[in-house]
Amino acid sequence: MSKETIVIIDYGSGNLRSAAKAFEYVIANEAINAEVLVSAHPGDVLRADRIVLPGQGAFGDCMDNLKGTDGMIEALEQRVQKDARPFLGICVGMQLLATRGLEHGVHAGLNWVPGQVVPLAERINDPSLKIPHMGWNELVPPHSGEQDNRHFVLRSTESSGQGGDHYYFVHSFMFECEYNHHVLGLADYGGLFAAVVGRDNIAGVQFHPEKSQDAGLRLIGDFIRWKP
Repeated sequence: MSKETIVIIDYGSGNLRSAAKAFEYVIANEAINAEVLVSAHPGDVLRADRIVLPGQGAFGDCMDNLKGTDGMIEALEQRVQKDARPFLGICVGMQLLATRGLEHGVHAGLNWVPGQVVPLAERINDPSLKIPHMGWNELVPPHSGEQDNRHFVLRSTESSGQGGDHYYFVHSFMFECEYNHHVLGLADYGGLFAAVVGRDNIAGVQFHPEKSQDAGLRLIGDFIRWKP
């Protein structure tokens, strides 16, 4: 059986090294028949079995960088939307899935998960909380009683009050989904916000699984095994 290729997109807007190392660690540790390729070339995306889009910085800058990588948007649309290959967006890479982002103006996103990215400060109920939100938070199901109906990439997440898995967040903006069923997981920072979004073969996480120790590595492993 040939190896799956997981392409982590290099478009000048992400912490590529730590993401690649985390994926490589999971592949080696769990003896998964896959390889990681960090690439800025649309041709590699068109041949990818799985695609990861990291992201750091402002929404508009990241979107401009993605558009400025010649042929990348078209390759993503072909491989993710038409060929339905599994996709994972991380942090701003998740936010770019939205219809638009409202950071320093209005910027069009990929519009793969309808919604908008808005300032976290406008939605939290505790003015004493610092922005950006930096730290560890537990994931909770979007509705009570849904612990056993989690998305595949969250199947290894332990959610049990203060004893559950925690993930590392660094962000000042949040994803507001147009449709509630696209919210796959929540976190609480002066109010609940979408920490995981997705639809079909597309998933996005606001936190950094590559910086979230064992919990993040388990989530990466689940993404690699996900067959939407």
